[in-house]
Amino acid sequence: MTKYAAFLRGVNVGGVNLKMVEVATALADAGFANVRTILASGNVVLESSDGVAAVRTKAEAALRDRFGYDAWVLAYDIDTVRAVVDAYPFDREVDGFQSYITFVADATVLDELATLGEGAGPDEKISRGASVVYWQVPKGSTLDSTIGKTMGKPRYKSSTTTRNLRTLGKVLR
Repeated sequence: MTKYAAFLRGVNVGGVNLKMVEVATALADAGFANVRTILASGNVVLESSDGVAAVRTKAEAALRDRFGYDAWVLAYDIDTVRAVVDAYPFDREVDGFQSYITFVADATVLDELATLGEGAGPDEKISRGASVVYWQVPKGSTLDSTIGKTMGKPRYKSSTTTRNLRTLGKVLR
C-alpha cells in the first residue's frame, strides 16, 4: 500500500460545502484505506495499492457519485509532496506574507503559470518547480495577485489546486 495526499479542488470555498467526515467515508467506501482528512479545505491522506493516476480517477468518481458535484482531485504519493515542500525556494515564514504551492497536473498549464513570474508585482515571488508553481504574496492580496487572478479562471479548475505551506506541513505529519 502506498500513502497518498489527495487535494480536493474548490472544497468549502466558492459554494461546494462538504463535511470532511463525509468525504472520508465516501473515500473509504470507494476502497481507500486509512483515510484521514486535514482541516476543512479538502486535504486527505489515504492509502491505496493503486497507482497515482488511478487514485485520482477513483477519488473524483467517488466524490462525484456521493456528493453530485464536478469533483477535481490532485493526488501525489506522500514522498513527492514532501520533496515539493522541501524544495520551496523562498523564505518560508516571512512576516506579512503568505507562502503557497500550486500543484499542477497538466504540463501545458504549468508552462503557462510559470511564465506569470515575468509580470508579477514587485511584492510577489513566483517560481516553477517539478509539477508545481511556488509563490509568495503579501497577506490580504492573494486573490488580487498575478497568480490569484489567473487561478480563478475556469480553465485551471480541473488541473490545479493551491495549498499554503502551513497546511502542507499538517498533511505531512
